[in-house]
Amino acid sequence: MGLCALVIVAGNSAAQAQSTAQTDGRHVQKPLRVQRASLRLRAQREAANAARSLAALKRLPPKQAICRVFKDRYCGEALRVARCESRFRTNARNGQYRGLFQMGASERRRFGHGLTAIEQSRAAHRYFVLSGRDWSPWSCKPWW
Repeated sequence: MGLCALVIVAGNSAAQAQSTAQTDGRHVQKPLRVQRASLRLRAQREAANAARSLAALKRLPPKQAICRVFKDRYCGEALRVARCESRFRTNARNGQYRGLFQMGASERRRFGHGLTAIEQSRAAHRYFVLSGRDWSPWSCKPWW
């Protein structure tokens, strides 16, 4: 019976030590299942924030999408080209040419495309960069 009493007393002192550690403001490590649940919750929040950010990008008006993709250095030039090519309409069509930057079928296959201004701007930017940051592939030039 002395051994059982010792175990109970030892158990009580461990609980007291834990509550003392919490009241003293010292860090007490959370159980592993609580840590994992916390990490899962954080990952879910980050995924939801990323989805909201992506949705917000897809809703950007054409001018903002173009400047977001082409950045400050080429924003003005890209805006002038897109205005000339499509009047900033993502659904503009001229024969095989489509979108804000009027990219042809082979260019759309190679550089991508999409229905939104951000997707079309990214595709045009890839084409622009591959062409040496030159507007020669487009009929409209930013200096006209």
